[in-house]
Amino acid sequence: MFPASATLASPSINSESSTQMVRVLVVDRSAYTRFTLSKSLRQTPGITIAGLAQNGEEALAMIPQVRPDVITLDAQAPHHDGLSTLRTLMVRYPLPVVILSNLNRESTHETVEALTCGAIDFVAKPSARTNVATVIVELIAKIRTAAAARVLPATYVEPPHVDAHKPKHPRPLRKQDKVVVIGASLGGPRSLQRLLMNLPSELPATFVIVQHLQNGFTESLAKQLDDVSPLAIKEAQLGDTLKAGAALLAPGGLHLTFDDNHLVVLNKSNVMNGVRPSVDVTMGAVARRYGDAALGVILSGTGNDGVNGAAMIRKFGGRVLVEDEDSSTMSELPHSVRQAGQADVVIPIEEMANALIKMINN
Repeated sequence: MFPASATLASPSINSESSTQMVRVLVVDRSAYTRFTLSKSLRQTPGITIAGLAQNGEEALAMIPQVRPDVITLDAQAPHHDGLSTLRTLMVRYPLPVVILSNLNRESTHETVEALTCGAIDFVAKPSARTNVATVIVELIAKIRTAAAARVLPATYVEPPHVDAHKPKHPRPLRKQDKVVVIGASLGGPRSLQRLLMNLPSELPATFVIVQHLQNGFTESLAKQLDDVSPLAIKEAQLGDTLKAGAALLAPGGLHLTFDDNHLVVLNKSNVMNGVRPSVDVTMGAVARRYGDAALGVILSGTGNDGVNGAAMIRKFGGRVLVEDEDSSTMSELPHSVRQAGQADVVIPIEEMANALIKMINN
């Protein structure tokens, strides 16, 4: 078993200083895992071990003394479990977090909840059939990526769950309604939650979400977002229709487009920009079909998947809203869109819901 990794939003570790040593605090309930992981990390150039902790409570006490840049965190750690530890970290010591997760249903839900709380990424825990060395390589790569993340303190109250007994009533799409495509990558789930929890269900708009996330996790993400948003949010299925007051989330591993009858089409065609689902694919499809009724939103992420899609939306008369780089956990994607001249409005995530509501209504 192995822990999840998280990075301290320290000014000493950023994209301009990526050659500096990354200090890692390893937190895991298993002594074997702490030994195995710390041994591998000590042998990795550019990474050093700041400390070892067996649970979240111990880790929180250690952080002020050992000053880590990155924390690997066992989500199932006892005495202040992983999620509780993560929430506390987001307030006291803001950290980008990469979760090392089991691939069972319960752990998938926990992993997605961690991502919406502020975790950057996750790695699947190795099974008996998994090459442990391969998992270590992936974890090291994600620690290095996380070291460049910017995690702002959680100064807001976590959203309460929407009343499960209060029905949501999406309606058929009308000609004048807007079609909003939201694209996100690393750091995106937290931004998605902060945006969607503040969008009223009566908006004259429908939403399509493309979050870079592997198969098996997007269904849990859709349910998590549905729990906190007035919108009716679900993972998209073949043949779904767009409805005002609702949002469809592209399934992991499948591109999302639409047919001539405006029905959802899911396909496994070639990856685009190294990913599937691709923001560019969905934004392009919506732009061509809905013209100036299409709006684009770009949230936290790495890479450039979304730059061409944003350009397509603007080419057909729509507008594009981009999360401000200073409020983005990972600013590479928002920066790429802005640098390409494809952003109509650039705004911090806490102001984005109001800006999007005005854009939709105008």
